[in-house]
Order: sequence, then C-alpha cells, then structure tokens
Amino acid sequence: MERIKLHDKEFKICIPYEQIMESIKKVANKMNSDYADKDAPIFLAVLNGSFMFAADLMKFITFNCEISFIKLSSYSGTGTTGTVKEMIGLSTPIKGRNVVIVEDIVDTGGTVEVLHKLVSDAGAADIKICTLLLKPEAYKKDIPVDYTAISIPNDFIVGYGLDYDELGRNYKDIYVLEPK
Repeated sequence: MERIKLHDKEFKICIPYEQIMESIKKVANKMNSDYADKDAPIFLAVLNGSFMFAADLMKFITFNCEISFIKLSSYSGTGTTGTVKEMIGLSTPIKGRNVVIVEDIVDTGGTVEVLHKLVSDAGAADIKICTLLLKPEAYKKDIPVDYTAISIPNDFIVGYGLDYDELGRNYKDIYVLEPK
C-alpha cells in the first residue's frame, strides 16, 4: 500500500520492506564479524516497537546469543513526552555480560540514555546500541549508537513495529506522516 490512514493522520510509504531487510542483513553481518570471537551476548530488545526488528535481526545472527525484552515508553501521539517510563523491567541477569540494546528508533536519545544507565548499573561488562532507525539531527546524547540499519530525517514514521497511538505496527513497510 502506498498510503495508509491511522486515526486522524495520513501516511505515505517512505522505506519499503525490501530496503529494511537489506539494511538489517548488513547490520547482522557487521555484528557477526564483531562478535565472532566474543562471549555470547544478550540482546535486550525494547518493546513494543522493536519486536519486528529484533525478530528479523535474530534470523541473520550466526553466533550464540540470548534475547530478552524490556518495555519502556516515552511517546504520546506523534511526539516524545520527554519522560521515559519503565513498563516491564529487566528480568534477565546481565552482570558481567555483553549486552546489545535493540531499539526500533533512536531520536532524541532519552530512552537510550535511560537504558544505558539501567544496564550499566546492573553490571554489564560491555554495552552496545543497535537501532533500526536513527534520526541523527534529533540525537542529543553522547552515548554512541554502534549499529544503525537506516538513518532518516527527523520525521514522524509508522510501520514495521512503530506506531501512532498503538496503530500501524503491523505494516511491513515504513510510512512517513503526510504534511497537512
């Protein structure tokens, strides 16, 4: 579908599924090289948005690893609230482990900052950030984003796990908000 309507907003396709998958394969190949001789890391996927990305990324990972999930929230409607709330906490011991935080999208970096501190305080040996989408012009933090599948402008997007007030996660392509 070229266009979709969610609630009161209209969106047009901006990143087709084939491009998403190709970008995920490239990230996985880089990780496969980086982790070939390291202890099995734990991937910590951030719900709800990263569920599709995390699932597809795992299909291309060729080293031993674990995956766990955490749920944080910082969005309301089409904008960030500026406050990150922990909805489902860390349930897997990570002390002394290599951890890869898997995000759907990194924009201002508020969630990355909270997660990095949480994982660091839990005693992780090494922390890497992996994101499907990065908005470089919006990112305001000093924490490096180690693996980025796709860099995008600072636009509001949905699809492939990302939502607008809980709708739109199910679309395989990524859509951008149409200007009024």
